[in-house]
Amino acid sequence: MHDSSFNLSDCLVQDGRPDRVEGRHVNMPVELGSTMVFDTLAEFEAARNARYRTGTMYYGRYGNAAAYKLEQILARLEGAEAVTLTSSGVASISTTLMALTRPGSHVLVADNIYGNTRTFCDGLLSQQGVEIEYFDPMIGADISKLLHDATAAIMFESPGSGTFEMPDIVAIATAARAAGVPTILDNTWGTPVFIRPLALGVDIVVYSASKYISGHSDCMLGVTVSNAAYAERIRKTVMQIGDKTGGQEILLALRGLRTLKLRLEHIDRAGREMANWIDGQPQVKTVLHPALPSCPGHENWKRDFTGAGGLFGVVFHTSSDSAVRAFVDALHHFGIGVSWGGYESLVLPVAPVRTATEWNEAGRLVRFNIGLEDTDSLKADLAAALPLLDP
Repeated sequence: MHDSSFNLSDCLVQDGRPDRVEGRHVNMPVELGSTMVFDTLAEFEAARNARYRTGTMYYGRYGNAAAYKLEQILARLEGAEAVTLTSSGVASISTTLMALTRPGSHVLVADNIYGNTRTFCDGLLSQQGVEIEYFDPMIGADISKLLHDATAAIMFESPGSGTFEMPDIVAIATAARAAGVPTILDNTWGTPVFIRPLALGVDIVVYSASKYISGHSDCMLGVTVSNAAYAERIRKTVMQIGDKTGGQEILLALRGLRTLKLRLEHIDRAGREMANWIDGQPQVKTVLHPALPSCPGHENWKRDFTGAGGLFGVVFHTSSDSAVRAFVDALHHFGIGVSWGGYESLVLPVAPVRTATEWNEAGRLVRFNIGLEDTDSLKADLAAALPLLDP
């Protein structure tokens, strides 16, 4: 969906706010409620019949004014036909896969996929009779060789979790569309600030809005963005399962969107600065940051993205678990925790899981998230701890 009037900065600030009336607040109010009442039975029945349509006021689980404002701004950011909110990124991934599959379906999943996506595919989805096949994330157009009549979806990420390979989104999407197979891309790292995957031929995009979109590590929320062909199926699945986004989370995401571009511009610069600095340290074997030529798929990133997230991997020469633990524990400006995309810097050792490909790096892999702290402080913190990785 092309919008010639679209301006990213204007959209982030102006869209999804209260309707124009005199004396209005600049933010939507927190809207809490379950039951919605109607004056006539005919009005109630009309709402019930349209309950899966975004914007319909019927019952709290289906959405409210604030939720629809958030869906509206996200759809415009993505150039999308439809957006469905969920209670977490994992919920967006799982409900999308459930909407597209049935017993006997075949799903192709990138081998560097987010761990919880793999857990869902190998667990609940497989238990429902869906065949899961993992593929090399750098397969490109050769994905067509894995497609067959039962293939219901292709699930991949940009970049991959932990190891940060950047796939050829265009090649995979083109091959899939030629075969009539929908593609699902997890674009949490890039956000619509740096890439709009639907414009590259992807059918469905999922996000953990708990990360950059909300941006303050205080919100659990997922987003599913799709073109018209899959929108109703996905929305019905979410509603039938009974997944629901909380009213406070919706407001936190709307708040986070206002500064999304500014935050990501800083994180892009700081992340590249830190990745380049770390790359020059003697304890480092490889830096896995898509903006660096050393990262697999760097050329794909250069072609498709306008910037980079602040999450990247570092392979250290050491293979000692005790040395890595001592290094991580010695850091002061980097918190230890899952998730990322907030204002704070994080560090976490990573053990990649592979079933279709091999992870052959001899050293230890550690994931860094660069937040909004001063980069000189982060460098000093790392410089003090890095000698703990020396032989």
